[in-house]
Amino acid sequence: MRVTVLGAGSWGTALAIHLGRCGCDVVVWALEGEVVKGINSTHRNPLFLPDCPIPPAVRAEADLAAACAGAEAVIFTVPVQYARAVLRTLRGHVPVGAPLVSASKGIEVASLQRMDEIVQDELGLPAEQFVALSGPSFAREVANDLPTAAVLAGVNATVVRQLQQRISAPTFRFYSSSDVIGVELAGALKNVIAIAAGLAQGLGLGHNTLAALLTRGIHEITRLGVKLGGREETFRGLAGMGDLVLTCTGALSRNRTAGERLGRGERLEAVLAGREVAEGVPTTRAAAALARRWGVEMPITFAVESILDGRVTPTQAVRHLMTRELKEEAKL
Repeated sequence: MRVTVLGAGSWGTALAIHLGRCGCDVVVWALEGEVVKGINSTHRNPLFLPDCPIPPAVRAEADLAAACAGAEAVIFTVPVQYARAVLRTLRGHVPVGAPLVSASKGIEVASLQRMDEIVQDELGLPAEQFVALSGPSFAREVANDLPTAAVLAGVNATVVRQLQQRISAPTFRFYSSSDVIGVELAGALKNVIAIAAGLAQGLGLGHNTLAALLTRGIHEITRLGVKLGGREETFRGLAGMGDLVLTCTGALSRNRTAGERLGRGERLEAVLAGREVAEGVPTTRAAAALARRWGVEMPITFAVESILDGRVTPTQAVRHLMTRELKEEAKL
């Protein structure tokens, strides 16, 4: 199977490594010339996961059209806030019938759109050609061939099933879903809760606090996800609770790390200065805007937003959350 991976960050590199191990013929499109050269000459990505060997079946291209030529599937890993510009360049280059698999997690701040909506805007692909890939999957662990499970969601069951069978492996198991909206929103919104979990860690608040954040966090992201058309059970699955647990507790989580640094008193500008993208920061603002638009109560999300905007300190936000009106737990 000929697969194009768009984006050569940690996640794109890890997926390319996995696909290469599966026997796919893989082309990675990268913006950085040194990445293209490194993958093609040394089978390493010098900027992202440089210590992880890349299979010989993977090569890199700097030209987007050349990278997509003949692809039977295109996997998109560009961060959501930069996706639209890349998609515009991609127009006319996605082979007819080839599924576009979005492995990018987030909500565009400017439009408050999910990736399936952005792809439809920019490429006009049939809905059945879009597939969302999400779930608890740290890039480094995928690259190191550690057992992982994720979800492929699409409206065409045949397309999803074919992908599921072709790219699953003994160490990377894909489940199928038809809930594109739920899978995309779960993958995006859990990053907001991960920032909150990092803030709690940075403040030294302990395991009780973390447990409460995860439990109440899945409650509020489910509330918004269902309001926007997702299915409640999706948020109890791999894309929801699974990814939430990983991102809120794992040391490799960029969003948790961003929150932890903020909790220790670092400025947001310094936290965001590295190469790796913490998608939860812009997604927090998008999620808060959607919640207000649809009248959904999301206290943890609003608290993280207020911290990111500099309106309150992390300690003040915690105090506010803990002194909110008492209410029944079970109600969404």
